[in-house]
Parts: sequence; structure tokens; C-alpha cells
Amino acid sequence: MGMTDNIRGALWMSLSMVGFVINDALMKSLSGEVPLFQAILVRGGFATVLIAGLAWARGAFQFRLAGPDRRFVVLRTIGEVGGTCLFLTALFNMPLANATAILQVASLGVTLAAALVLGDAVGWRRYTAILIGFIGVLMIVRPGTEGFNIYSLSALGAVAFIVLRDLSTRRLSRAVPGLLVTVITSVAITATGAIMTLVGEWQPLDWTALARMCAASGFLLVGYYAGVEAMRVGEVGAVSPFRYSNLLWALIIGYLVFGEVPTWTVMIGAAIVVSTGLYTLHRERIAARSAV
Repeated sequence: MGMTDNIRGALWMSLSMVGFVINDALMKSLSGEVPLFQAILVRGGFATVLIAGLAWARGAFQFRLAGPDRRFVVLRTIGEVGGTCLFLTALFNMPLANATAILQVASLGVTLAAALVLGDAVGWRRYTAILIGFIGVLMIVRPGTEGFNIYSLSALGAVAFIVLRDLSTRRLSRAVPGLLVTVITSVAITATGAIMTLVGEWQPLDWTALARMCAASGFLLVGYYAGVEAMRVGEVGAVSPFRYSNLLWALIIGYLVFGEVPTWTVMIGAAIVVSTGLYTLHRERIAARSAV
């Protein structure tokens, strides 16, 4: 028996998450060795070349953005740039699994923002799941304890920008090529790294650091490409839950590479966030079927 489209989509999404987590781990390995924005600049340069080549091969540059789409691409780019800079700031200074776990609440944030900003219908069950999910985040960041610091707030700030990114993405017309949007985003992130490096410090790079940033850009491309393929092949409701597999990979890589062992509160908080996120996806599928 051959694989169904949803199974193929799930495999693509799992591959996408592996690509993103390995990219994060490679970037984290540069902490204390390469300034943050220098790392963003160099990785962004490699990534832009790779993604632009793929976009050109797919004919994405032939598309012309219309007025409304331009506005949402700008908002999405702001969200991506802000989310990237704040998340990497957190990642450079806190355990990989902790930062990744906090990021999982973004899906709940999108549901809440869609209800408040776009007027989407959200019932009491999903509101309850969102509340419980944010309690899970509090268990991870532990405000008022020694483990809470500015970098925990940086990760939470990244979530806010990611919500802006995802809401803007939802407003784009289906005709807009995903690769074109990705190229625009990559150029903006690289430019941000360049501007911030001008007012910051520049560290001479050895070949190992350069190789890690080059590899990070490659895995970043794998993450983007596999994520696009996942959504093209499988149903959104069947494929989206596999986004949470990145937390599993973050736990494994964080332990094997950085020797990070999450506390029990982080593990419980992460489990709560993932569980409420999956439940919210389930309720959204039910709501979508009822609307048909």
C-alpha cells in the first residue's frame, strides 16, 4: 500500500522541523564566538542566494504583487525580521528546548489574535485552551525566579512578532508565490543584520564558524522548502500538528550537543503548550467542517 497524501505531508512537515531545529542549533553554537547580528548577516547572505536560486528556478520572480498584497508582505516581513532577531537573541542566551517551547505558543497567539483582530469565531473551548497554554508558558519562563531574565522576555517578544507574521500571511492572496515572499523576507533579515553590524562589532571568522553559518542557511532552506511541500501535499489539519515535532528534536539536540537537561517545570509547561495547541487545531478543524 502506497503512502497517502497526508502521510507524505506529515513526513515533509517533520523534515521541515528537523531543518529548522538544526539551523537553530548551528546558530546557537556560535554564541559567544560570533556577534549575533554578524551571524544573522552571514547566514542571511548564504540563505538569500540559495532561496533566490530556487525561487528563480520556480518562476516566482515573474509574479507582480498587487496593492493589498504589498501591504501584507510588508507587515509579514516586519513580523519575520522582529521574530528572528528576538528569537535568536533568546537562543544565544537560553537552552534550545526552552526557547523552542516558548515559541510553540505562537499558534495559540494566532488563534487569539485572529478572534480579536479579524473577528474569527472562537468558542469557549478554544479560549480555555489558550488560557491554559499561556499558563504552560509561565511554567517555562518562571517569572519571579532566578531562571527568569530578559531573554525569556525576548522569546515572548518573538512570539508576538510571529503572530503578526502569521496573521499577515493569512491575508495574502493564494496567487502570491511562497518562495517570492521568502526571498523578500530573507533579504530584509540580511539587511537588518548588515545595518546592526555597522553600529556593532565585527569578529574575524575562522573556517569552522563560516562552515556552520553556511550549513545553517542550507538547513534553513530545507525547513522552508519542506514546509511548503507539506502544505501542498497534505491537508492542513492533518499536517499542521507535526509542527510540534520540532520540540522533540530541540530536546534531543539540546541534550546531545549542548548537554542541556530541561527542568521538570519546563517539561510540564512544554507538554501543556503542545497539548493545548493540538486541541486548538482539533477544534479549528471541527469549526471548519461545521462552516461548510
